[in-house]
Amino acid sequence: MLRNDAVVRDEGQTIEVLAAIKRWKAETKKKYQHTIEPLTSTQKNGKIIITNRLTGNFPGSPIELEFVFTLDGDKIASLEIRS
Repeated sequence: MLRNDAVVRDEGQTIEVLAAIKRWKAETKKKYQHTIEPLTSTQKNGKIIITNRLTGNFPGSPIELEFVFTLDGDKIASLEIRS
């Protein structure tokens, strides 16, 4: 569950506010038709880092990316997607 003021950083852009994040997620899914397979999970410096294998309609598929989450209680405050 995302906070209303959550932030996502992906492909050099920053998406803010829950409604914009939902649009970004739907557009990304439609564009790349990807699936995500979690591989590993760790915690470091108060962040949760999940390494995922993404397979989809994009050059270089499949790829492995890190999803770096910052939580506020039980909600996601931020997500950074990095290679």
